[in-house]
Amino acid sequence: MTRWLKAFGAFWYDFVVGDDWRVAVGVALSLVLTLVVSESTSSAWWIVPVTAGLLLPYSLWRATRRPRPT
Repeated sequence: MTRWLKAFGAFWYDFVVGDDWRVAVGVALSLVLTLVVSESTSSAWWIVPVTAGLLLPYSLWRATRRPRPT
């Protein structure tokens, strides 16, 4: 049973965090920000798409940058 739980947890960690934990943190923060804004105003739907639009180029930049020759 513990082996199954460990495999289940490892799957979800890999699915949510994936290759870049910074993007996962950014998405989590955008969801929290959406919750906070939706409690105070009525229009908070735009926060997650804007955050995703900012995180995607950042993620692609980190994945494609090459080490500089020394």
